[in-house]
Amino acid sequence: MENVTPLTETCNPESAHLDEMTPLELVELMHREDFKAVSAVEASLPVVAAFIEAAAGALKSGGRLFYLGAGTSGRLGILDAAECPPTFGTDPDLVQGLIAGGAKAVTEAVEGAEDDREAAFKELQARGLTDSDVIVGITASGSTPFVAGALERLKSLPNITAAVFCNPEAAIKDLVRFPIALPVGPEVLSGSTRLKAGTATKLVLNMISTGIMVALGKCIGNFMVDMRASNAKLIKRQIRMAAALADVSEEEAESVLEKCHGNLRAALEILKKE
Repeated sequence: MENVTPLTETCNPESAHLDEMTPLELVELMHREDFKAVSAVEASLPVVAAFIEAAAGALKSGGRLFYLGAGTSGRLGILDAAECPPTFGTDPDLVQGLIAGGAKAVTEAVEGAEDDREAAFKELQARGLTDSDVIVGITASGSTPFVAGALERLKSLPNITAAVFCNPEAAIKDLVRFPIALPVGPEVLSGSTRLKAGTATKLVLNMISTGIMVALGKCIGNFMVDMRASNAKLIKRQIRMAAALADVSEEEAESVLEKCHGNLRAALEILKKE
């Protein structure tokens, strides 16, 4: 156990009288503090970029990406993983989120689940962990046993590992190949890391999944060409993408897409030949 109080658990002097603020004063303060979440990401950008490159190489070799976390951190990992199939047309197994306490913990607190140091690694093994799999531990405090326990076990294995955490001096930085520290400072509501810590973490996860998918060839230009057009809005988006990429009318793009049963890449091959 680390004896130093995590930075995210300390009291923010700017919000010491939060209970006396007007709603406008409260939201103005939170808005100012949120800028710190964005700024906190900047120093770690070189590490995030290096991790994306390494992780993409592993996934090209047949690996998968796993996010590990508890509470808000676990939910953010699950959210990012869940967005990959519809956005990039990936198999649901390619990017997976593991949360302390299992599926129930996605919508409600499962007390004590994050204190199980063995649970995450056991779950990775149950999902057929291989040397090519990539693991990202997400923990605002940098000390969550559910996450740290798995990363300790993985340290002696060849897997590419990273940790996203908000206390720069946390010991977890020494357990992974790519430590991504996000020093957001104390929260407006003391200890409530769903706030700035959660915001900064979400920004980094956006970068990780998007960067890896771009490296895997899941877009053309800045278009998500492998997107699953599963509703009217997305079908219209797919038509616009096809029209723009093939430099044809939306009517022509729609006609060819229908013939290709919504396969945008197949439609583009036809459209570019016409």
